[in-house]
Amino acid sequence: MSEFDLIAALRARLPPPGGRLLLGVGDDTAVTAPEGVAATSVDAIVDGVHFQRHSTTPDAIGRKALAVALSDLAAMGADPGEAYIVLGVPPDFDEEDCLALLGGAQAVADATGTSLAGGDVTRSPVLFAALTVVGYAPDAESLVGRGGARPGDLVVVTGELGGAAAALRLLEGTEVRLAEKRDLALRARQLEPRPRLAAGRALAASGARAMIDVSDGLGADANHLAEESGVRIEIDLAELPIQPGVAEVAAAVGADPLAMACGEGDDYELLACLPAEGADRAREAVGSVGCALTVIGRCVPGEGVRLRAPSGRDLGVRGFDHLA
Repeated sequence: MSEFDLIAALRARLPPPGGRLLLGVGDDTAVTAPEGVAATSVDAIVDGVHFQRHSTTPDAIGRKALAVALSDLAAMGADPGEAYIVLGVPPDFDEEDCLALLGGAQAVADATGTSLAGGDVTRSPVLFAALTVVGYAPDAESLVGRGGARPGDLVVVTGELGGAAAALRLLEGTEVRLAEKRDLALRARQLEPRPRLAAGRALAASGARAMIDVSDGLGADANHLAEESGVRIEIDLAELPIQPGVAEVAAAVGADPLAMACGEGDDYELLACLPAEGADRAREAVGSVGCALTVIGRCVPGEGVRLRAPSGRDLGVRGFDHLA
């Protein structure tokens, strides 16, 4: 497989430039005509860390690579713009596999209004995809960072948690008797996460003061909000929206479903802090884009995070650490 032949084949699969993208794949740089302010994020997924090649397909890897990168834009309340992909190709990953991976990424790009604007290909001992994504907003005030929460704010989360952690056990071979629809829904949370872009924009427009995507686990990501905002976040785990099937998988492996939902990542839901008086408006706005919003806690003076279980005990704050 020639590098240049592969790049030509990849280029042939991409749509022509349009919108903000004036010049895309095939030149030394992409050329864009942005409006307002830009939000940029870099993310990567690596075989053996974020996925296992033996339990997924190249197109699913491509979909996941772009989806998890776009989740960072969702957490800012940004509109997606361009994406740039660097693909590390091991010797046993052929041209057909590369094109399938790109096809998966392009499917997510099409679904989210993102332009695949360029990137690079390199030989690598392990398969990886590194993504740079750029999003836009009319002005800086329209974006939501991690540092704006205040005492008295409510803590809310979109969707359901724990599904990706449960799916990982299923993909590793844990046998659990689940209805087919529930089993497939769990696996999709690990293999094909969906960035909450519309929900992120809705939360930003509804007055969210701080926001993050739940990628490293609820406890760890809540701690990031607490640290950046200078508040203490108290979460009532009895209110946590846990995805159906998580409890059954947790029981099969002897785990606590709450710990699975709080201490492990890859759910890519949005965790936000907003004024109490704006909760109903936010719930309605997020619901209008097909996503549930649940109040799970409150910001108070102090520091750190408290995860209070239904029994009254505190669940230790944990999360995924790439370097641990």
